[in-house]
Formats: sequence, C-alpha cells, structure tokens
Amino acid sequence: MRIYKVKFNSWDQEYFFKTTDDVEYQNNSLVVVKLPTGNDLGKVSGVYQGDVEKLEKEAEIHTIQRVGNDEDQRELSRQNKKNKDLLKYCRQLIRKHKLEMKLVDVHISLDGGKLTYAFIADGRVDFRDLVKDLVKKYSKIIRMQQLGVRDEVKYFGDIGSCGRGLCCQEHLKELGNVTADFAKNQQVANRGSDRLSGVCGRLKCCLGYEEKVYEQLNKKFPPLGSKYRSKEGEGIVVGYHTLKGTIDLNIGKQNEENIIEIKV
Repeated sequence: MRIYKVKFNSWDQEYFFKTTDDVEYQNNSLVVVKLPTGNDLGKVSGVYQGDVEKLEKEAEIHTIQRVGNDEDQRELSRQNKKNKDLLKYCRQLIRKHKLEMKLVDVHISLDGGKLTYAFIADGRVDFRDLVKDLVKKYSKIIRMQQLGVRDEVKYFGDIGSCGRGLCCQEHLKELGNVTADFAKNQQVANRGSDRLSGVCGRLKCCLGYEEKVYEQLNKKFPPLGSKYRSKEGEGIVVGYHTLKGTIDLNIGKQNEENIIEIKV
C-alpha cells in the first residue's frame, strides 16, 4: 500500500490518501478520492515517505478511488462556475456579522456537496453564525479554511524585490520557518526590516537558502566577547566576517579601542 499526498487547491493544505490497487501515480496526476463528505478531484503532489504506521495512528487516511479524467475536469469546472455568486453572498454575510476576515476563494467539490471557503484573518474568528447562514442558503456541507498572509501572496503571486516571480509560487513547496536569527547569522540584520521583508510582509524565504552554510562557517569563530590570542596580541572578539573568515579583535589596553581584523 502506498500513501500519496493530494491537494485540491493551490491555497489548501496537502491531505493523505492510500491506494487499494497497484496503480502508481505521478506528481500532478488527477485522482478522484472518496471522503466522508463525498467525492472530490485533486492532484497528486508527492508520495508520503514517512512512517506509515505512525501516520495512520495520527490521521484518518481515506482512499483514492481512481484516476481522474477529462470528464471529471469538465464536471469540476461546471460546479465551480457559480463561484462569483458564492463569494458575493458570503461577503454580504461577513459584513452582516461584522467579522474581521478577508474572503479569498471558494472551492466546490466534484459532486457539488461541499463548499470550502478560503479566508485570511489576523487571529481566530468565530464564524459559526456565518456557517449556519451558508448552510441554510445552500443546503451543503460548509468548510472554512483559514490561510496565513504568506499563503495569500503565494496564491495571487507577485514580483519580488529581486525582479523575479515569488519563490513560494514558482518552486518553493514548503515555506519553512524563517526567523530573525537567519538575518543575524548572515550579518544582514542592519539592512532593516523593509529590505529583509518580502511582499507578504514577513521575512524573505530566501534567507533560508544559505542558512545551513552560514551555520557551518560560523562554528569556527570564537564567541563574541571572548578572549582571543593572535600574533598582534591578545584581545576581545567584538565582531566577525563570515565569508571572509576574519574576526574583529580589540587589542586596546584597558578602556582604549584598538580594533584589528585578523584571519581565524
């Protein structure tokens, strides 16, 4: 038995599905899956490489029914022709209930039995009354999917400060966790948040590309504030230059400042 990762929308998360046959699915293969809420059409985004037994204990894994075809795509497109009206009505309800949320998109399942609304909000939102009104209007299963700010930019796309398309939309599947320590380790923190932030307002994902290299290089430097003996004399480490492989050493006596740059 193989377990595949499947996505139903570019803004949605990945879900795990198992196969009951010997068919091997390639990335981006269309598949019809069976869920407790009905059938839907998704795309394979990869094969699960982790511990299958552990995954089965942690999550309910549903089944891939069959390979998707052109007829399934046409049916899904037909179902989602109503999206503009669905979004318009939902936005009216959001204003009615005075909810602090921004509606992004809606997805109708292949069998038309479930509506998934994607929205963005700063924190948790109590949308129970909103869902009740939507169920009353459409008599369908309603699911609300909250997205992060980075997910919104990934969905709509933009141009980065480098002049190229955003990494998160073009090739970066997992955004990862970029922290301020990355900028500190790479000695670019002094550039300011404006230059280090991406279109989404968060730290740029590209700060993570070379982080492991900087971690390795920084290991050979003595800690800041420590004593270090050189040919020019003993001093206190007050700075370092990772790519040059040098440190700034203050060899001044008492309160004097006499900083030299030496190779480690």
